[in-house]
Amino acid sequence: MSAANRGVIYMGAGHVEVQPIPFPELALGNRKCEHGVILKVITTNICGSDQHMVRGRTTAPSGMVLGHEITGEVVECGRDVEFIGVGDVVSVPFNIACGRCRNCKEGQTGICLNVNPARPGAAYGYVDMGGWVGGQTEYVMVPYADFNLLKFPDRDIAMDKIRDLTLLSDIFPTGFHGCATAGVGPGSTVYIAGAGPVGLAAAVSAQLLGAACVIVGDMNPQRLDQAKSFGCETLDLRQDTPMPDMLEPILGAREVDSAVDAVGFEARCHGHNHAHEQPATVLNACMDVTRAGGQIGIPGLYVTEDPGAESQEAQHGNLSMRLGQGWAKSHSFHTGQCPVMKYHRQLMQAILFDKVNIADAVNVEVISLDDAPRGYADFDGGVAKKFVIDPHGSVAA
Repeated sequence: MSAANRGVIYMGAGHVEVQPIPFPELALGNRKCEHGVILKVITTNICGSDQHMVRGRTTAPSGMVLGHEITGEVVECGRDVEFIGVGDVVSVPFNIACGRCRNCKEGQTGICLNVNPARPGAAYGYVDMGGWVGGQTEYVMVPYADFNLLKFPDRDIAMDKIRDLTLLSDIFPTGFHGCATAGVGPGSTVYIAGAGPVGLAAAVSAQLLGAACVIVGDMNPQRLDQAKSFGCETLDLRQDTPMPDMLEPILGAREVDSAVDAVGFEARCHGHNHAHEQPATVLNACMDVTRAGGQIGIPGLYVTEDPGAESQEAQHGNLSMRLGQGWAKSHSFHTGQCPVMKYHRQLMQAILFDKVNIADAVNVEVISLDDAPRGYADFDGGVAKKFVIDPHGSVAA
């Protein structure tokens, strides 16, 4: 089939545009992609990782089609696709995975060995992630469809809950992964650094995992209010008060069992100097407030090259991390992309059976494709929302 197509294009630092782009083909280079499908995009979300690129904080080239959080309807299948059919509504993990390599077979789909010639791991519409076309579009091609796609069991129910289900492509599993790798469990106390969408998704995940107390730290009052709206304690990190002193009135203790870094490499100093970047601040703070023997999950993004960093060291991904502190406290650290397929089916079930209201927690706002540039600008301004693009008006209908 063939039709018109449009997408959100990164034009350079601080600038995105919606432009016509080619309609996707079932092709990889010069060969037919018989294991792929073409999707009519139902929803595609703006992610904090996209924002890093749009701010000019990566080596992303202008002209990239953005977007790695995709939910869609199958409109065309390759010859070798057996278990996904035209008309199915599916969630697309942001990690592209072949299902055949050693890492995929071990469940490490975030570091597939066959989908990115530069290094392990690939994603749609993201710098250094294999050159795959992004999904902030009207139509997109997804390879290895039988392996990658999560089919929703009922179309009508899926559309009714699409504001929640759209978050399965990335931030809900990513937040959950941060908590799971930090050892969050029943009765535990957990500190979540960052009240952006991933941090809020991590906070909801901690509650789903049975945490007794979830504490979210940020410098944005609006985002802290959003965390309070579903029962989190909060720390306003604009204060000069040491973090253990802020924890003590909440917990009766100065440390938590687990911590999750949902901020990443654009971290800023705590206290009155919070306008100044200090990329290792969150990592060091997590070590300060996590008990000896505790675990720290790091789903926040760290990059190998950051041309916009304030220091020359940070421009090459070298951070002043107090590893000796973590070593002395026998901390465990877990980094890297979330292997979405490890969690997305279980989290889908939690949504379908009304065990979690993730869209409300992250404050989803549905916008049109043409409104995407405004969504990027508002998100960059710190608004406490998760922008979900509705390219065809499917959600509005």
